Amino acid sequence: MHMQTTPQQHSPLLQLKNIDKRFPGVQALDSVSFTLCAGEIHALLGENGAGKSTLIKVMTGVYQRNGGEILLEGKTISPSNTQDAQELGISTVYQEVNLLPNLSVAQNIYLGREPYRFGLIHWKKMNQDAKKLLTQYDLDIDVSQDLSHYSVAVQQLIAIARGVDMSAKVLILDEPTASLDSQEVESLFRILRDLKTKGVGIVMVTHFLDQVYAVTDKITVLRNAKLVGEFTTAELSRSELISHMLGKELTELEKQSVSESNEKPDVIFQATDLSAQTLSSINVSVSKGQVVGLAGLLGSGRTELCRLIFALDKKQTGKIDFNGQSVSFSSPRDAILAGIGLCPEDRKQDGIFDQLSIRENMVIAKQIKQGWWKKITFQNQKQIAEEFVKDLQIATSDIEKPIGQLSGGNQQKVILARWLAAQPLLLILDEPTRGIDIGAHAEIIKLIRKLCSQGMSLIVASSEIEELIAFSHSVIVLRDRKKVAELTPPNINSQQIMKAIAAH
Repeated sequence: MHMQTTPQQHSPLLQLKNIDKRFPGVQALDSVSFTLCAGEIHALLGENGAGKSTLIKVMTGVYQRNGGEILLEGKTISPSNTQDAQELGISTVYQEVNLLPNLSVAQNIYLGREPYRFGLIHWKKMNQDAKKLLTQYDLDIDVSQDLSHYSVAVQQLIAIARGVDMSAKVLILDEPTASLDSQEVESLFRILRDLKTKGVGIVMVTHFLDQVYAVTDKITVLRNAKLVGEFTTAELSRSELISHMLGKELTELEKQSVSESNEKPDVIFQATDLSAQTLSSINVSVSKGQVVGLAGLLGSGRTELCRLIFALDKKQTGKIDFNGQSVSFSSPRDAILAGIGLCPEDRKQDGIFDQLSIRENMVIAKQIKQGWWKKITFQNQKQIAEEFVKDLQIATSDIEKPIGQLSGGNQQKVILARWLAAQPLLLILDEPTRGIDIGAHAEIIKLIRKLCSQGMSLIVASSEIEELIAFSHSVIVLRDRKKVAELTPPNINSQQIMKAIAAH
């Protein structure tokens, strides 16, 4: 569809020139420039630790720059905090929606700028204004309900509506689609295209390359705190983009599936007729040193199956045999003690203890397994953490740093290290490469293969079909919370997986 451009579109709206940002011992941004035009959707890409978050924080006044200049509509600005940036016209919507769940939708939209009458909040007007505002975003909801009443997708749109209503010049979206399904992503993109025609400049940080090509006009790539370049999306091939992000030619993940072996290793995990409130009668068998992949669309039951095996959810029926014994876990602690580990899909919510250090996050599962009365000595903890930082190339200057300060990909590696330290017999990985950069992505796939070769068994749920093909010995396809197929070599290929997902 051809967009009609308004006169103000495609003129520089926000310019960052030669921005420097230093932290003790770290050059976080090294003379980075970035230009956002009015009426443009501009992707900001780079590996974890490239400087994207720091650049956004400089734009929005969270951090003060050590050098360089910021111009908004040609005038130099120096926002000293996020409120300052919002008053200038720059709003940010983060992946974890930073609104207040216990307040109503209307209160969240007008927080800090409520309409008053006779010295009191004019609730009726606030609710009417909120309702009217949200109709522009195709949202017809009860604005007097608490925000927590609504899905993540709806909360995200409310955060965007608030941001645009407050600022209406620059909208910064940090991983806006990480928690959305494909239909919700389409709705969001429709709204972004609409905002673009109104002259709003949109900066989008994302790890989904398909989405970058679907919705953005320009791409700026950062690497190692420096600017690699600015590109027109339509003129940049994916392989060029990836090599810009990595700084080297990307050798494609081997596309062939794991070869068929005549030797049949021992079965280590067997679930028969496993069902719960969220799943219907599923059979799963995992052999020693092998990977069972879980494929299916969002909501197909992949995460639910992972949670069920790890006893986060209670099974209603079914039998589980693990390591030669019939087992019935009543809690995740039972599963850990038996030798099962889980890296959850939502690492921020379910995986990390963000106030604890990297060291403490790494040793916690091993400590549970060992028992709290047999304390792992500080020296031993330090040794474990330092070894994994080196082996998994975790980007940190200090193992005592809170894990919450690490980038997403590095947090994911710490959670992997936690389970590797506990040496489970079966490791469940739910979307192990979601929301992490391409470099870490390839490293984690290499690590999965290495763990198999060392005899560990894995169940890996992933929405990346090519990824499953690269390391799975068998692939279970789920649809509508049921198992609809199980593929083995030589049938593990994208065509067969897609066919099983789509079949009636």
